[in-house]
Amino acid sequence: MANSLVIGLRILFAALGCVMVFTLTYTLSTDGLPFRKDLLTPWMVATLVDFYINVVPLAVWISYKESNWISATLWVILLACLGSITTCAYILLQFMKLSTQESQDPMYYVLLRHSNKYDMENKNKLSPVWIARVLFSALGLLMLGTLLYTLLTDGTPFRTELLTPWMTATLIDFYINVVALSVWVAYKESSWITAVLWIIFLICFGSITTCIYIVRQLQRLASQDPIYLVLLKGGSRKQM
Repeated sequence: MANSLVIGLRILFAALGCVMVFTLTYTLSTDGLPFRKDLLTPWMVATLVDFYINVVPLAVWISYKESNWISATLWVILLACLGSITTCAYILLQFMKLSTQESQDPMYYVLLRHSNKYDMENKNKLSPVWIARVLFSALGLLMLGTLLYTLLTDGTPFRTELLTPWMTATLIDFYINVVALSVWVAYKESSWITAVLWIIFLICFGSITTCIYIVRQLQRLASQDPIYLVLLKGGSRKQM
């Protein structure tokens, strides 16, 4: 079962990465570069804000996973520039690194960095849990404000003229990152019903749901707990 999960997730993220590479290449060849003022409609701006708020937790996770700050910085820059192509490449790389023994509990070993000796030795020291709570609360409010402002000033987003080639590419990019976050949510939730509900909210409300979910998970940690525990489901945290 665990091996099937690993193979399935490898195939999923390899396929999603290829889809995004094709989408980016096709859009560049048919609609030119995205660095044009005419593309920055209010809803495109709102979509980009939504996209980059979802990038933040992925960037934080990558920074935690990488023991070398140089490699962490390079990955985060690639994530900011190439979006879900980098997300898929990084996640696929983590699954490819799993040993046979680690494949028995793949999500645990993919989410955590290979050596947690430093973390375990310092688990009683002050942790940045409260900083993360404030950060993701602020990001959630920022996206909520952006959404309400754009609705009030530019109307509904369900208009055909808004669906330009670059808006379509951005939405594909956005939802591939949502898939990555949804895999984490599905792993975290003990009930498939609550997992499905959270994933539906992620699809409908984007980074607002991401921020709410992360803050909700952070509230379950004590302020002195190591922040990486938020990555794990309850059973794995108790085991550690």
